This record gives sequence, structure tokens and C-alpha cells, in this order.
Amino acid sequence: MTDCQLYLITPPAIDDVDAFASLYADVLAAGADTPAQIACLQLRLKDVPDEAVLRAADALLPLCQRFDVAFLINDHPHLARKAGADGVHIGQSDTPYDEARKILGPDASIGVTCHNSTHLAMEAGEAGADYVAFGAFYPTGTKQVVHRAEPDILDFWSKATTVPCVAIGGITPDNAAPLIEAGADFIAVSGAVWNAPDGPVAAMGRFAAVLGNKR
Repeated sequence: MTDCQLYLITPPAIDDVDAFASLYADVLAAGADTPAQIACLQLRLKDVPDEAVLRAADALLPLCQRFDVAFLINDHPHLARKAGADGVHIGQSDTPYDEARKILGPDASIGVTCHNSTHLAMEAGEAGADYVAFGAFYPTGTKQVVHRAEPDILDFWSKATTVPCVAIGGITPDNAAPLIEAGADFIAVSGAVWNAPDGPVAAMGRFAAVLGNKR
């Protein structure tokens, strides 16, 4: 069984791309060679022009490549292809998986939100998704929570299939342990890093501590 890894999601808005890229570089460095080393960054900007997504991607992709971090764009496979991203993350109401795969090709990484449904996850896995995401496990300020998931779905999934699973939704260093123990391959975090009172770098240290407790 592999150790759980960190899947980082950008804030929902990035006002100053250069300043954010600098902060992200600090976060990457803080996690490097620790249990909180970032495995994936998802650029998740909602309701912004395509140009804003591409501008952010241009700044963040080289950093991801330098630290060997997978770079995904939320929802927009055509933008992911144009930006040279590693893939895309799609929700149930976003671009369908089959269409995203046609746009991005066989080598791209495509993850699918499956809420609290093993049925949706099985469908995604059978279609060829590279990972499935379950949640929200906890209340979150990043987006409105419609579907709540329980840790036992991670336990079921990790025993039933080899398709990796991501736990998402309100995850912090204080509440991550049950999800890691239940079998999450990745924990997706956003606000717990970017909005940490003592800063994102300090938050990375706390995630390193919890991820360092091997399951």
C-alpha cells in the first residue's frame, strides 16, 4: 500500500499571477523531500476568461515541471491542451470524460469527481479515468457542499479497485488522518494551505507531520 500524497488546488481566484507563482514556489520548496511533497496541482479558476486561465498556467506549469508535480486544469480540456498541462479534472456537470479524452489523447491524466457515489466511480474507472475524487468529507469554504462523503467509501474503494482515489472537501491537518487511514491515495487541499493564519509554508509543515504518520 502506497503512502498518501498531497494534491494541491489553487485558490478560486488569483489576482496577481506573478505574486501567486512566487508563493507557490515557496510552497513547493517547503514540501520538497518531506511527506507533504506535492504530487499534483490543480488550477481551479471559475468564471474567468480563458486568457486568465492560460496566463496562470503559463506561470505555474514551469514550476510544476521543475518539482516533478503533475499539473491539471479544472473543467477545460481544450485549455489544458493549449497550455500543455498534464491533464484535466472534470466534475459530473463538466465536459464528459469521453470528450475530454478525445481532446487530450491517451496519455493525459483525467480525474473525475464522483461525490459520494461508488457507482459514479465505477463508471469513471471503467471508462478509463486515471483517478476518482470523493467528497466533500468536511464543510468547506471553497465551494458549496451538496454531497457529503464518509471515510468508509475510501476503505471500500481502496480494497475494490486499483484506480487511485482522491479525498476532497474541507481537509485540514487536524482532520486528515481518518481519510488517510481509510485508504485515500491523495488528499486534496486548498484553503487549509492558502488561507492558513500563519501562512502556506507553515501549513505545509503541518501536513508533512500528518502525512508522515504512515498508514
